[in-house]
Amino acid sequence: MRTRTVYWLPTFRVLALSAALLMICSGLVRIAWVMGESALSRPFWLFQILLPLAANVCFVGILFLDGRERLYRSAVPVWLGCIFFAVKALSFPSLLRTVLCLLLYALVAVLYTATVVGHVPTQAPLWLLFGLPMVYHIIVEDRQKIGWPVHDWLPEISVLCCMAALLCLSLAMRRRPVEEGAYVRRFGDRNDGRRLRTLSPIFAVSPYIMKTRNTSQNFIADQFEVTAVDRYIAEKRQAGWKGFGVLHVILAAYVRTCARYPGLNRFIAGQRAYSRDRVIEVNMTIKKEMSTASPDTVIKVTFDPADTAETVFRRFDKAVQEVKNTPLNSSFDQLAGALNRVPGLLLRGVVALLQGGDYFGLLPQWLTRLSPFHGSLFITSMASLGIPPIHHHLYDFGNVPVFCAFGRKRRVYETKRDGSVVCRKYIDCNFVTDERIADGFYYASAIRYIHGIFSDPWQLDQPPETVNRDQP
Repeated sequence: MRTRTVYWLPTFRVLALSAALLMICSGLVRIAWVMGESALSRPFWLFQILLPLAANVCFVGILFLDGRERLYRSAVPVWLGCIFFAVKALSFPSLLRTVLCLLLYALVAVLYTATVVGHVPTQAPLWLLFGLPMVYHIIVEDRQKIGWPVHDWLPEISVLCCMAALLCLSLAMRRRPVEEGAYVRRFGDRNDGRRLRTLSPIFAVSPYIMKTRNTSQNFIADQFEVTAVDRYIAEKRQAGWKGFGVLHVILAAYVRTCARYPGLNRFIAGQRAYSRDRVIEVNMTIKKEMSTASPDTVIKVTFDPADTAETVFRRFDKAVQEVKNTPLNSSFDQLAGALNRVPGLLLRGVVALLQGGDYFGLLPQWLTRLSPFHGSLFITSMASLGIPPIHHHLYDFGNVPVFCAFGRKRRVYETKRDGSVVCRKYIDCNFVTDERIADGFYYASAIRYIHGIFSDPWQLDQPPETVNRDQP
C-alpha cells in the first residue's frame, strides 16, 4: 500500500506566527507602494496588486483556520503567488533569466503541492527551494539596488517578506503519523466530511437535478414497538441511569445503525456527496424550562459508531444539563445573538456569504461544529409535548440529511394468531430524509435494522462487532 505523509502546523508557535506576520507585512508593504503610484494599467492592477494581495490573505487565513487539519490547502495561495511571480518574470529584459525564473516558479508550485498533499515524506527540499532564492535576492540582486529611494524598495521588500514567510512555514511544518489504511484528507474534502468519489452515476448527477434538500425530501412514517424497550429503560434506571428514556434508546439505535449502514452519515454540499465517516453529529432543540416563555436553544452532540447506549446517554445528558444548569447563553445563543444585531438588509448579505462559503466548503470548522444546520441528524421529541410526531422539513442551509420526530407512547390491543388479545406499546416515529444520499432500499434496510434493535435493546450495551466504512 502506498504510504502518504500528513503535514500539520502548530499554529501558535514562533515560526508559524512569523510566517503569518511576514505574509501580512508583504501585503501591507505592497499596499503602501501602490498608494504612491499613478496611472497603473488594469492588467498590472490585476496581476501585480490584487493577485498577490489575494494570495497574502488566503495564506494567512488557511494557516490559522486549516493549518492543523488541512495544511494542503495552503498550496492554493502558493499557486497564486507563483502566477504573480511568473507574470512579473515576463517583463525581465533577459530571456534566459525569464526562462530560469519560470522554471523555478513551476518547481515551487509542484514541489510544494506534492509535499503538503503527502507525496513527499520530508519538507527539507522546501528549505532549499525557499531559502536559496531569498539569499540570492539579498546578496546579488539587492546589492545592485543600494541607493534607491525607499519607495522603489517597497516591491522588493514585499517579495522578500513573502519568500521569508514560505521559508518559515516550511520550517514550522510537522509530520503526523498515519495508521496503515487510514484515510488522508485531500483536495475536494471538507472540514466536516470526506468526498465520495466512487458513487454510481445516478447519485453523482442527482444533486445537480434536485438542487435543494427541500425538493429532495422523502417522508417516512413508521412505528416502533417499545415493549422490550420499556423493560430495558426500567432496568437501566434501576441501575442509576437517571433520566434515561426512549430518546436515548432512539439515539443509541441510530448510532448503531450508522455502524452497519454508514451511508446514513452522508450529506450533500455544493452538489457533491460527502461522508462524515466516524463522526456522527446529532442536533436537538431544547428548552431550559417547559414553558412557552422559555427560549429555545440547540445542542449538538458528537458520537462514534462504536458507542454503546451508556456512552450515548452520558454524553447527551451532559450536553443537556450544561445548557439547562447554566444561566449564561450557550455558544449557539451567542452566535445567534451576534447575527440578530446585524441590520436586516446587511444580514441577508451575511447569510448569502455564509451560504456561498458553505457551498465551496470554505466555512471554518468552529462554525460548522457550532451550526445546528450542519450535522448527521436533527431529532425532536413530540412525546415531551404530548402530541403526535410531525414531518419536519429539512433545511436548505447547512447539510443535515435526516430529521427524526417521535411522539408519545400509545397502547394497541392486538389479536394474536391463537385468538388471544395482547396489549403492546408503540411510538410513532417520522423520518424526513434527503433521497440524494441513499436509495429507498438502503433506507428501508436501515429502518428494519432499527426495528431489530428495538426488539432486543440489550445489544446496545456492547460495542458493535464491526464498524463498516463508507465507500471511497
